Amino acid sequence: MATAGIQFKIMPTGIDVDLEELKKEIKTKIESFDSGVFNSAEEQLIAFGLKALIITMALSEDEESDLVENALSEIEGVSSVELIDYRRALG
Repeated sequence: MATAGIQFKIMPTGIDVDLEELKKEIKTKIESFDSGVFNSAEEQLIAFGLKALIITMALSEDEESDLVENALSEIEGVSSVELIDYRRALG
């Protein structure tokens, strides 16, 4: 059972979304999966004050990353979720 390192780009619905609160909700949602491990959340400036969150996490390859993506998209304040990187973690 290998582990995958995954990155998602999460776009909020607007500049009025509290990104710190959104990070907490994302972490809780990721850790609700059996093998989900939240690693980091970085803010990426898009334009005109809008920032995306780049989420890095680990997940067992036995679990579907699509399920995580769908769960994250259901969080209030999230406009879109995009899988931007998926790699097998070594070690």
